[in-house]
Amino acid sequence: MEQKNHYVNWFRASSPYIHAHRNKTFVVAFGGEAVLADDFQDHVHDFALLNSLGIRLVLVHGIRPQIDQRLKDGPPPRFHKHLRITDGPALQCVKEAAGLVRVEIEALLSLGLANSPMAGAKIKVASGNFVTAKPLGVIDGIDYCHTGEVRRIDSEAIHQQLDQDNVVLISPIGYSPSGEIFNLSAEQVATAVAIALKAEKLIFLTEQNCVSPDSGEQLQQLTSSEVSGLLERHPDLPETISQPLRAARHACQSGIARVHLINRLQNGALLLELFTRDGIGTLISSTPFEELRPATLNDIGGILELIKPLEQQGILAKRSREKIEMEIGDYLIIERDGLVIGCIALHAHLQRHFGVLACLAVHPEYQRSARANRLLDYACRKAKQLHLKTLFVLSTQTVHWFIERGFTASDVDSLPEPLKALYNPQRNSKVLCKDLE
Repeated sequence: MEQKNHYVNWFRASSPYIHAHRNKTFVVAFGGEAVLADDFQDHVHDFALLNSLGIRLVLVHGIRPQIDQRLKDGPPPRFHKHLRITDGPALQCVKEAAGLVRVEIEALLSLGLANSPMAGAKIKVASGNFVTAKPLGVIDGIDYCHTGEVRRIDSEAIHQQLDQDNVVLISPIGYSPSGEIFNLSAEQVATAVAIALKAEKLIFLTEQNCVSPDSGEQLQQLTSSEVSGLLERHPDLPETISQPLRAARHACQSGIARVHLINRLQNGALLLELFTRDGIGTLISSTPFEELRPATLNDIGGILELIKPLEQQGILAKRSREKIEMEIGDYLIIERDGLVIGCIALHAHLQRHFGVLACLAVHPEYQRSARANRLLDYACRKAKQLHLKTLFVLSTQTVHWFIERGFTASDVDSLPEPLKALYNPQRNSKVLCKDLE
């Protein structure tokens, strides 16, 4: 029964993300190593699930190991600055590898056996010449031959396929108007496609976790500027991570709101990242993933959901939606990827130069990272900007927390008349105050 309850709770918790992701465009990139892995079919099942949930899905695959397999009996592969030099024999191997991998992925997406995750899926897959490329040319005196770079993405044609509920599958191959074929970087193709489509998310299924070289701990979130700093401080990062990081930075700087780096080796990694609150990968964005800001009317529902359990426990006085709506300008919130995880209200009495702090709440899963301190500090700074001289708090169960942060115990008689008139003797709240001067 406990396992069933866990499943029910997880499914309910995932529903906001299911609604949020529907009809959104996601570009998912993965290397040729993923295609060769024994568990690649599990990833395909997850792709099918995303498609069934109404996500407009573009898949971009790599082919590096498949090319290397075909070149193993000939001259060793040649690389310069981690890019393959694609001469004539190598180009033939590129075409063979791209064709084979594309067909294998299409076959897996076409599975429909009963009693399997793909039962009844009926996924339509569209591939085509969506990528126009040009030669990379000669760099540092090295002729890259048939290695190219993206020149243009036919976003209109891709959107037409997505509008028909097709999954679009793109190989790291580009074509020139003169009919030439170029070998491209899968990361570059995925990034260019995401930018051209104005995708909501770009997702890289990587070969390892993105960890801090300093602490060895996984990096959960980074801004694009933090990525730049990381790459500058650690130029020796493995290419399996540095390449996706560079691509993620470029995507964020070009308007993609969220880029995810997810270790493909973890079972169900894609689903855990997209349908749980904190995910399991590394999220990269142009702006901070978590933001402390003034509340708006759109935040009322999130505030009510956050404070309801505390009202039921008697920790907070009950507030109606109408009251919060009338006072929304007094509220400050912490928003994490669309979820209100913290709030505080500063009710300022400008003529009497005092303020009242109220409705301080932090989501139970986020109470160990000093977020309450951030809310309190922000509110105190705002109070000083409004030239308030004293802050009051009425508390039933958090008295010591406020005392530890500079508030002192007082009594009801010390309250200003407007606040004393609102005091509820039945709650018997303790009175605390703090001098801001």
